[in-house]
Amino acid sequence: MGARADRKKGAGGKGALKGVPKGATQETAAAKKVAETVIVQGLPELVALSHSIHSTPELCYNETRSASAVADALRAGGLEVTEGAYEIETALESRSGTGELVIALCAEYDALPEVGHACGHNIIAASAVGAGLALAAVADQIGLQVRVLGTPAEEGGGGKILMLDRGAFAGVHAAMMVHPWPTERLTGSCLAVAHFDVHFSGKEAHASAAPWEGVNALDAMTISQVALGLLRQQLPPGDQVHGVITRGGGGANVIPAAVTGRYMARSLTIGGLETLEPRIRACFEAGALATGCTVAYQKLSPDYSHMEVDPALLAAYRVNAESLGRHFDADDEGTPLPTFSTDMANVSLAVPTIHPLIGIAAGGAVNHQHEFAAACITPSADAAVRDGALALAWTAIDAATDPVLRQRLLRV
Repeated sequence: MGARADRKKGAGGKGALKGVPKGATQETAAAKKVAETVIVQGLPELVALSHSIHSTPELCYNETRSASAVADALRAGGLEVTEGAYEIETALESRSGTGELVIALCAEYDALPEVGHACGHNIIAASAVGAGLALAAVADQIGLQVRVLGTPAEEGGGGKILMLDRGAFAGVHAAMMVHPWPTERLTGSCLAVAHFDVHFSGKEAHASAAPWEGVNALDAMTISQVALGLLRQQLPPGDQVHGVITRGGGGANVIPAAVTGRYMARSLTIGGLETLEPRIRACFEAGALATGCTVAYQKLSPDYSHMEVDPALLAAYRVNAESLGRHFDADDEGTPLPTFSTDMANVSLAVPTIHPLIGIAAGGAVNHQHEFAAACITPSADAAVRDGALALAWTAIDAATDPVLRQRLLRV
């Protein structure tokens, strides 16, 4: 079947394989045809996996049902799976093929507080599973080894960073994933980010009878928020700070003695982040000093870095995605890159990596909105599961069968 599917019917038409560039070898064409067949035939199961993960949103390091669903889908396709991989309960790994070139496919499946799967990690997971099953069918013929890595806690927990530190990407020559977005983009401006909690401690008192006996932790947070607001006008382009109060006190008639906020600091690079963080902490210390509170910080994950994508792999992905009817007009027109942060960025500094954004019809919504979460189980989202799996699998096949690209990756 042709890979350029009728999006309404979800089925392919007859004709030449669309993911094979003119002049490609017979080996490449044959491998891509097998991969396409595996994905098209398994598409109902991949869509079911995407919808299942979407229906049971779980937060970082608590993705037990989602991780199990991914593991079950891989096993149903004939692959062996290690759950609880790399000393992380909700991480997993599946390996197939015995080739020299090692490709890792990253499956995210954690959700966001309150808005659920508003970043489309259900699509990410299903696409990675589909690509992994497709590549397993051709890996030995094209000298490939495939790792499907279930990577928890992307939304603030740094799961990939822990897995990277513990050897999950050791020996890997390239790492890939696709990420849903309102538009098709080859990449984004990936900011380095630090995640941390701020705790103010004061002293309770009756808010009417003896407020002078109290030390108001909420006042400390208020002063800090004002200081942060004033700091923003002096921040260089690319630097950001934002947060929420997760604990703000109890009764209105009690001077609050314990207040906590959760914050993110972002910068264009890790070096920029190292410069930004002391300026942000000074704002919190000002709140503590002004009110007589104490302040403490709790780091929630390792810092996320900026991203360096591999241009040759990204070029191959573009050809494959365009053969499926996807267009990168915004990239060609020089539209400003979207900004985000991801722990895939840390992987990119260790091995050649791509993290393209695959478009879904979101009706004007953007990531991290309820409306975007709703869009992640529509026919457009299901088409992204299919196209993401195909584009990733075909890109891995290109990496394995193009002599120049293969040798470059093996030398990395």
